[in-house]
Amino acid sequence: MGKRSLPDTSQNAGPHIPVLLDEVLAALAPLVGARIVDGTFGAGGYSRALLQAGAHVVAIDRDPRVKPFADALAAEFPDTFTFVPGTFSELDTLAEAHGPIDGVVLDIGVSSMQLDEADRGFSFMRDGPLDMRMSGQGESAADLVNTLDAEPLANLLYAFGEERKSRRIAQFIVTAREIAPITTTLELAKIIEKAIGRKPGDAHPATRSFQALRIAVNGEFDQLVEGLFAAERLLPEGGRLAVITFHSLEDRIAKRFFDPDKGGPTQSRHLPQVETEARRWIEVRKAVTAGEAELGRNPRARSSTLRSGQRSDAPARPVRLDGLGVPQVRGAA
Repeated sequence: MGKRSLPDTSQNAGPHIPVLLDEVLAALAPLVGARIVDGTFGAGGYSRALLQAGAHVVAIDRDPRVKPFADALAAEFPDTFTFVPGTFSELDTLAEAHGPIDGVVLDIGVSSMQLDEADRGFSFMRDGPLDMRMSGQGESAADLVNTLDAEPLANLLYAFGEERKSRRIAQFIVTAREIAPITTTLELAKIIEKAIGRKPGDAHPATRSFQALRIAVNGEFDQLVEGLFAAERLLPEGGRLAVITFHSLEDRIAKRFFDPDKGGPTQSRHLPQVETEARRWIEVRKAVTAGEAELGRNPRARSSTLRSGQRSDAPARPVRLDGLGVPQVRGAA
């Protein structure tokens, strides 16, 4: 996601260390001469490693701030690197002119590069505008926090962040914004901490709420589902897909996508057996998590999970949510 030295993300040491790098490279191998789509380019860590391993890379990202990293790789690997702006949910369309494609890697979620930029509003550890938009377009986190009524806000925090104290947090937010709009990350973090308290040694109380807002602002679950099925459409028989997720909700979707039987009810041996669908993914590997050595040098890897598989000859499925366990906000239109 073997080499032990991690690649720089630019001509100088970059701000982002790709997680499970060796494992991702192994899942996509053989790489020499292969054409790989890096659907979540970020600071270019996976792209650089793939290029150094001899692959041709088509990189995709919707964040306009990744341009310096893309330009650096284009200058260093002019014959084997191509950057295409856009969302990975459309990776089959964006990459079709650069095919045939042999593999796809998707690193889901916010990058440490984005977390480290206070003005992006992703982190409750740095003061900045309450934004969280990866593309810089559409509704911001501040829009949601200041306009949603208490019940839909609580439902959002629960569905997308698994926040058990979502109702109390939502009520505190509504009360606070009656005095003045909530516009900064630290302001929101303090409101949440006041609502549910903080015990020494526990994760920051705003962790789950910030996750939920970021997912909602960027449509991350929709993007993930669309991206997975786009990879299924793009890849030919034998093509390889590697997906890195960072929390249980994303991992559940990836797990059930690779193996639909994981999301369905168990068939009783006393009833007529229902014929299962043709397998779109074979050689699906067990989930991989980071070892102690990687955790020591890259704490971000602690919550990461890699799932991977190889494309069969079965035709691609239409996009569908059923059976994937995609969280739904109760009461949403």
